[in-house]
Amino acid sequence: MKLKHFNLQYGSQIFKSFSDEARIRILFLLFNHEELCISDIEHILDFTQTKTSRHISYLKNAGLLSYRKEDQWVFYFIKDEVMGMVGQIFKFLNKDAQLQKDNEVYEVLKSNRELAFYKKMKRM
Repeated sequence: MKLKHFNLQYGSQIFKSFSDEARIRILFLLFNHEELCISDIEHILDFTQTKTSRHISYLKNAGLLSYRKEDQWVFYFIKDEVMGMVGQIFKFLNKDAQLQKDNEVYEVLKSNRELAFYKKMKRM
């Protein structure tokens, strides 16, 4: 699904969302790995629960994120309608050292089955 009603107000919300390094790092993880819960994001980025929740709330209120609940977990993901725009922005940031390091941490935690999604799948 593509963004149907793009206007100046919505565009400024998106660009404001990308004005903070923590939010960019969160969005980059979600862009590359589809969905994560807050505890996974905290673990990967070494953020506090408060900091992570605050930035997730900002991104949800800006219209970039949605979520789904599964048992005790809430998984966040980038909305389909803004995925194209987010992807265009990350084409320019794809080689950033910090973002690449975040992806490496994700892969290590995934391989060690320390992420909530993989813990749940392991129990099934």
